[in-house]
Amino acid sequence: MTALLVEYVSSPLRKSFAISRGSKSSADTLRVTLEKDGNRGRGECVPYPRYGESIESVTSQIETLRADIESGLDRSALQDALPAGAARCALDCAFWDLEAKQTGKPVWQLAGLPEPTPLPTAVTIVLASPDEMATDARDAQGALLKLKLGGKEDLDRVRAVHEARPDARLILDANEGLDAGLFPDIAKQAASLGVVLIEQPFPAGKDNYLLKRPPEVAVCADESMHTSDDIQDLARMYDAVNIKLDKTGGLTEALAATREARAAGLGVMVGCMVAGSISMAPAVLLGMLADAVDLDGPLWLAEDVENGLNYEGGLVHPPSPALWG
Repeated sequence: MTALLVEYVSSPLRKSFAISRGSKSSADTLRVTLEKDGNRGRGECVPYPRYGESIESVTSQIETLRADIESGLDRSALQDALPAGAARCALDCAFWDLEAKQTGKPVWQLAGLPEPTPLPTAVTIVLASPDEMATDARDAQGALLKLKLGGKEDLDRVRAVHEARPDARLILDANEGLDAGLFPDIAKQAASLGVVLIEQPFPAGKDNYLLKRPPEVAVCADESMHTSDDIQDLARMYDAVNIKLDKTGGLTEALAATREARAAGLGVMVGCMVAGSISMAPAVLLGMLADAVDLDGPLWLAEDVENGLNYEGGLVHPPSPALWG
């Protein structure tokens, strides 16, 4: 029999994480443990209010499958048992980790992925005044910075960060909140400001604004991108997609979405919610198939889990077997 444990975890952040929709001071996650025959697999998810999720609703979703899991439900059956989202993500990733522990084979081999190596990761500069963002950029490791935007000062924010870190490549992420009037100017000046990608400038559902997207800079879908079913429509309006396991419902569907995106000619970024290393570890492996990764979530935590991911000089290292996979 497979035993299921569901834990609520609230991890204080080292500083407030602010985006256009608001700010948070803790990472609130659900951690799932599956144990069978002395082997233990773990997965973690971030219930996200933007998608109608809460700690309570996601816990309830997971609990509806307790009897089925204890009776032998596996990762394959899970894909139809729950919709894409946080609940399926935690369980799916726990099943992958459990299989690795049972077989003695790492997840990257089980999933047919390349052997993992350290990857450059974007480092987030949260929404603040231009001067504050410039200061944060000077202190940030690595040469790929992700700027959170949302307001009339956005162009000033980009200029300030570029002046502070002229060596850095910049990703602009408005979380659906970019001022439509500023978008053409930012796009036109992108190259001179070090911008290589603009992420989800407008609200999901209003993607048609991008049918005539600017030629100067690539545009990436985030909030509009959930599963492989979205890829064909998004390919008409975007140059790339941000694939997050909490949205796809785990590594299984994230693999399918990544391959579908590649087949459609889209670039791929693997992203994350603000969470610790258990949540991040599967995405690090998936990052071997991506053009870029944005997996700095654990850096925001005041304290990460034991055997957490190693970050050094803008690189995220693969997870150890003691952590996941």
